[in-house]
Amino acid sequence: MDARPNIVLVHGAWADGSCWSGVIERLQADGYHVTAPQFPETSLADDVARLREVLELQDGPTIVAGHSYGGQIMTALGTDEPNVVALVYIAAFGIDEGESLGALLSQGPTPPALAHLFTDSRGFGWLPEDDFVKHFAADVDPVKAKVMHAVQQPLAGSTFNDVMGVPAWKSLPCWYLVATQDQAIPPDAERMFASRMGATTVEVASSHVAMVSHPAEVTHLIESAANGRATAEA
Repeated sequence: MDARPNIVLVHGAWADGSCWSGVIERLQADGYHVTAPQFPETSLADDVARLREVLELQDGPTIVAGHSYGGQIMTALGTDEPNVVALVYIAAFGIDEGESLGALLSQGPTPPALAHLFTDSRGFGWLPEDDFVKHFAADVDPVKAKVMHAVQQPLAGSTFNDVMGVPAWKSLPCWYLVATQDQAIPPDAERMFASRMGATTVEVASSHVAMVSHPAEVTHLIESAANGRATAEA
């Protein structure tokens, strides 16, 4: 019987499921069942509902890996985590109970990738191409980064004000990849998230989109979580 868990990948803001392509190829080659759905990003509640829908489709234990705002989505699963046995944060938000993204981001200077974030008439935030290419995806080939910008999924402004309930990371084993060249989430904030959740942590000299520029390292961390979970249950 195959003891390998399923893998569900959660994209963040200003991205879509295709940002995981390099990781998906590697995980599939190693025999994992992988799902990387599209999230509406119309509200945190809508995004969590989508994640729950996908988790219900998984047959057996599942590891959830999230990038950036994707960490907010999986953290908001709270204590109701169907099939989930571990969480992997890739340069992702791992906030605690009572915290919000907006309050956290207001504690320091605006990160370069978000310096010119603009909001449309419906309240959705977008990143301009120049900031996306030079800061958000700074170590990605500019041609590819422009494609990523073209398919960006805007984020509802309401998500910055949502206050976290009991975070899922308090009841699940966690792994964390700190992107040391991140210009969207300060690396020290990522280290703080990882430390307080007691995560198994690695650091990679990567921009914010580590799953695009360093897919091998991201895949390795996810597979480490899969192996760690299997060892824990052995």
